[in-house]
Amino acid sequence: MSNKFSIHAANRLGIDYEAEAAGLDQHDFPIIDVHTHLQGEQAVRLYQRVASLYGIGLTYSMTLLDEMDTVRAVMGEAVRFIAIPDYGKVNTYDQLGEKYARRIERLHRQGVRIAKFWSAPRGVDSAEKMGLPGALRLDASHIVEAMSAAAELGMVVMVHIGDPDTWFAAKYTDTKRYGTKRSQYEPLESALERFSVPFIAAHMGGWPEDLAFLSDMLLRYPNLHLDTSATKWMVRELSKHSRDDLVAFFTRWSGRILFGSDVVTRNAHLGLAGNDDRGQAQSPEQAFDLYASRYWALRTMLETDYVGESPIADPDLAMIDPAKYDELSAPQLKGNQLPDSLLKILLHDAAKNLLEPLEG
Repeated sequence: MSNKFSIHAANRLGIDYEAEAAGLDQHDFPIIDVHTHLQGEQAVRLYQRVASLYGIGLTYSMTLLDEMDTVRAVMGEAVRFIAIPDYGKVNTYDQLGEKYARRIERLHRQGVRIAKFWSAPRGVDSAEKMGLPGALRLDASHIVEAMSAAAELGMVVMVHIGDPDTWFAAKYTDTKRYGTKRSQYEPLESALERFSVPFIAAHMGGWPEDLAFLSDMLLRYPNLHLDTSATKWMVRELSKHSRDDLVAFFTRWSGRILFGSDVVTRNAHLGLAGNDDRGQAQSPEQAFDLYASRYWALRTMLETDYVGESPIADPDLAMIDPAKYDELSAPQLKGNQLPDSLLKILLHDAAKNLLEPLEG
């Protein structure tokens, strides 16, 4: 389905992602992706094909409540859900606190075992637009109330804390408003001390640029785990580390780093009539490339010795140096060829060992 002659943001190099999938190692275990956002029946069917090609056997998804049945009907037992508030309907603090706590309890009865709390620096702006200043801070009393509900049920707490260093250099320069990057972690540290349940800090804990900082956090908080989601960000920053340093990091924290992609599916990506929010894709072929590119890039970076440009456009480069880069520019992607034993833990065992015991 992938059109190797179609050049676009998810396929700058004209890659045949379907053929490339066949060229990757065929593992004897299913890869578990702990971080996606699946919605839209047709888009999820396309994602299901991509997942099958790239060896993804189980997907955890932040799916809106009214889309869960649709996604489950397509994916069956190959999907698990992550609780999220309905941010589009948030207009009072209790919808992120008491009402979200009740949603968490209801979803737990339906088998959901992870609750997500989004507290990125730009949440300052989002909360003000909702007319609810401070609403998304991880240490806000209503957020702590909802987190307490998840913890009492023994659920895993997933959090988004930091954003890329490039954003702090270009978008979050007002430290009085957004804080420093280091200050983003103070509410997380309080939560890790307050609750003993496992935490997954998404996007390599929000600081893939600084492995030493992440090691310090992992050392001090044994209930902290990371995932590899936010593919463009991970490719750009993890590729900058030496292979020795990256292998040492993944080895030291083996079992506490989980594979995640951050694939987002929308029917709008397929260019369906009546959809205006097409975002990063405009046709079924481009949508296939969009979803497949994330798995190709992550698996290539983790499993192979490839060295070359990423096929995925990375606008963060232009944000920092617009004279040198444009929105279709991309960073180097460096394969690290992790040892097979380490790959199995990263791609499968870490998630299975953390999450499967909670399924009962």
